[in-house]
Amino acid sequence: MMSATSTVEKRQLAGVRERVLQALAEIRPFLQADGGDISLEEVGSDGTVRVKLHGACSTCTMVAMTMKAGVEEAIKRAAPEVVKVEAVV
Repeated sequence: MMSATSTVEKRQLAGVRERVLQALAEIRPFLQADGGDISLEEVGSDGTVRVKLHGACSTCTMVAMTMKAGVEEAIKRAAPEVVKVEAVV
């Protein structure tokens, strides 16, 4: 049987996941305009979000700035409980 705490945590994570997906949907057109894209890989219970950059974004020299000033900012604005955003390869 699942504890009440883990059920609440799963619901909260699902809510965070939805808000992160909405944030990614808002920035996706800008990435696609430069030949790239982004996908959500994981929302961890520790507040870490892992995303994967695709296409031109995966090899762009500006990827660090895109992650910090674009992706991370948009995600944290939509889901303040997120503490860290990481790009995975």
